[in-house]
Amino acid sequence: MTIRNLDALFHPRSVAVIGASDREGSIGRVVMANLLESGFPGAVYPVNPKHRQVRGLTAYRDAVSLPEAPDLAIVAIPAAKVPRVIAEVGARGARGAVVISAGFDQAHAGGGSLRQAMLDAARPHLLRIVGPNTLGLLAPASRLNASFAHIAPATGGIAFLAQSGAITTSVLDWAHARGIGFSYLVALGDMADVDFGDLLDYLANDSATKAILLYLEAVIHPRKFMSAARAAARSKPVIVVKAGRHELSGRAAASHTGRLAGPDVEYDAAFRRAGMLRVAVLEELFDAVATLARARRPRSGKLAIVSNGGGTGVLAADALLDRGGELAALPPETIARLDALLPASWSRGNPVDIVGDATPARYAAALRTLLAGGGVDAVLVLHCPTAMAAGIDVAREVLAVLEEFPDVAALTSWVGEHTARASREELERHGVPSYATPEQAVRAFMQLVEYRRNQEILMQTPPSLPELFTADAAAARAVIDGALAAGRTWLAGEDARRLLAAYGVPVNPSREARSPAEAGQIAAELGVPVALKVRASGVIHKSEVGGVVLDLEGAAAVEAAAEAMRERVETRVAGATVEGFLVEPMVDRRGALELIVGATSGGDFGPVILFGRGGTAVEVAADTAVELPPLNLELARRLMARTRVYREMLGFRNVPPVDVDAVALVLTRVSQLVVDCPEVAELDVNPLLARADGVVALDARVRLDASAPPGQARLAIRPYPKELEQDVRVPDGRVLLTRPIVPEDEPALHAWFAKLTPEEIRARFFVPLKTLTHVMAARMTQIDYDREMALVLAEHGIPGKADIYGVVRLVADPDNETAEFAVIVERRYTGMGFGRLLMRRIIDYARERGIREIFGDVLADNARMRNLCASLGFRESASPDGRGEVRVTLTLQPAREETG
Repeated sequence: MTIRNLDALFHPRSVAVIGASDREGSIGRVVMANLLESGFPGAVYPVNPKHRQVRGLTAYRDAVSLPEAPDLAIVAIPAAKVPRVIAEVGARGARGAVVISAGFDQAHAGGGSLRQAMLDAARPHLLRIVGPNTLGLLAPASRLNASFAHIAPATGGIAFLAQSGAITTSVLDWAHARGIGFSYLVALGDMADVDFGDLLDYLANDSATKAILLYLEAVIHPRKFMSAARAAARSKPVIVVKAGRHELSGRAAASHTGRLAGPDVEYDAAFRRAGMLRVAVLEELFDAVATLARARRPRSGKLAIVSNGGGTGVLAADALLDRGGELAALPPETIARLDALLPASWSRGNPVDIVGDATPARYAAALRTLLAGGGVDAVLVLHCPTAMAAGIDVAREVLAVLEEFPDVAALTSWVGEHTARASREELERHGVPSYATPEQAVRAFMQLVEYRRNQEILMQTPPSLPELFTADAAAARAVIDGALAAGRTWLAGEDARRLLAAYGVPVNPSREARSPAEAGQIAAELGVPVALKVRASGVIHKSEVGGVVLDLEGAAAVEAAAEAMRERVETRVAGATVEGFLVEPMVDRRGALELIVGATSGGDFGPVILFGRGGTAVEVAADTAVELPPLNLELARRLMARTRVYREMLGFRNVPPVDVDAVALVLTRVSQLVVDCPEVAELDVNPLLARADGVVALDARVRLDASAPPGQARLAIRPYPKELEQDVRVPDGRVLLTRPIVPEDEPALHAWFAKLTPEEIRARFFVPLKTLTHVMAARMTQIDYDREMALVLAEHGIPGKADIYGVVRLVADPDNETAEFAVIVERRYTGMGFGRLLMRRIIDYARERGIREIFGDVLADNARMRNLCASLGFRESASPDGRGEVRVTLTLQPAREETG
């Protein structure tokens, strides 16, 4: 259940207060007072069998006695009574309830918990519940205060959602003192029903809400949350504070990846992937909203700083570098022009220190020269108070210059309080963000940078894969099933290599030896320097117990090393039994980097993929980053770029760059392995040796979990649904492919659009379009398979390079009840039945997904499409938009009487 009946929570016509009271100190009294004093325009019905009146209004014994069905019920009674009351108000016709009561983990008289009994009572009536254990909700525009909050908020464009009632009241108090208004405030409490995903879906399309702020402690439905957050973040800023950033206890994990990919970095990855902005503390929520509303998004993370004080400029630069930003490099021509304008003592670089006696005219000249010289798309202007010029005069000159460069992202900091406040207010009044300290200004700039990067993830077109690759799923399944059947939960050595090889990860070949003598014999046969590694039960990290020796030559050296290794390992590891050895040819490590690629599951967002600096000191270096699967090449590259080792991968001094694309391919293939194989609980490829000529996995270990849930439900983002691929033989003898669209299809989509006639474009988009913009194409190709589906009819081949002939799209509402379709096929192929083929495929998909009804709008003069829809069983009616279109609708299954 998602947005259904949420309108009853935020825009009710009438409200019943169950547990309303005049008793001093009771929650029922406070709720009634808040509701009435907020000026709620609808009917209010107190319900309390012990009172004839509450606050002068007639009180009713129970919900059955109410004179009409209330849209919303506010419930403030003992938890044990709530399930019965929920059943009553639901039967009476209420569509929403705010359950303030707490204590729902206790047992219910009828069995199970009170929480489940409450949900069971609500389900037959489609009654939506906020809570239990909630402060309540406030909708200022509707003059609704369904809470026991201490202050009524002003009306504004910010929606604030929190799990904590205490945080909600604190934010309300803080915002009230600053005149900040809200569209909605909701304390979700225990989230038995309505959760963050539901409200993000609702608010994404709410015109009164301009930005969404979240305070969350945990996500309980990760896939719903990710889908809703990605949809909301496409339309308005979504900014989040996550509590509990540090683990109170160590994570129980045996792999490097499992220990490095802690819960907080998983949340970071989820917020980034959803296009949200994460901030550290509550105060930053509102600062970030103001910054995003006023400042332009910088095209890069490089900042130019202009100041009349060297110290403030250095403070700003330090803050920038500490946060991972970069100082913009000034072109020599710009420095030369500034030389001619500024005193000889100016800094001759960035930060641009224009010296303490700077006048308003010097500020203007320096800023204009800096921005006109090119290479600067973001600037921070700092001002320290001096007796040489009034800060307000400098502010006005700066504003005049910034008007000449509207594409530049500009922030300011007029330092101080007594003389600086008026200047900051003047800058803010003209739409230029201004901050009290350089550090606050830099923090705001980096929020802009991070937000832009996260938004780009939603719109970035990944490059096509260099070649088509299909994993050997049967080989991978044989390795996993064989190990589990033998009672082994750890794969190492040859088993781990076979699993990786099945997914196209290059591995260093190895041979297994049962004894030191056999190890020596294998080394002699190989005839090259070898690495010797132990195979022993109870040993996971071989190098930590002396189970790895490198650069051995000849049978005698290998046999002796194996004898010593067996004794060493069995001495150091209690209960370990050496089962044998692995003998591997040494790999040339000159110019190579040791990397780690890993995966782990079990967090709130399911599996995550890890990348970073590898080797024996991987946890000491702690240079890693994580991302949610599935990955494409663009996401893989962004994951690598978040580590320090990435700069080394690009080459340094006389060391050539490594094959970054090969590393990205390994990441995408490990991601696919994790998607396909739910039993893979932890995985380390360490080290993955990266060189200029490619990559090779030197060692790997995999932990299996036979109890893992099957399928892909554990994934926070639904992966590519390969099961929907289907070959199609067309009348001219070719075999084409219908398959889900992928982000890599954007170049082919542009090429296909260019072949459409103006009439075909008008029939699909209803307006003339000369080109398909990147933003439009990205929205059409980067879809959430959990919410929508687009099938293309295309040639076999690499997406993005294979021709497309037609596209059919289906977008479902969040309740999965109805969905809108659209289809377009090049007219030269319509006589071949391509349109009918695509329509049948999308109808079958909708029916299998459980969608009740699909509809679409068709131009009234599009006889071909109307005839096709009629032949498929659609019925026609007038379009609600009334723009010369008809609506065609196909019912696939009867309406649901209840939902869960």
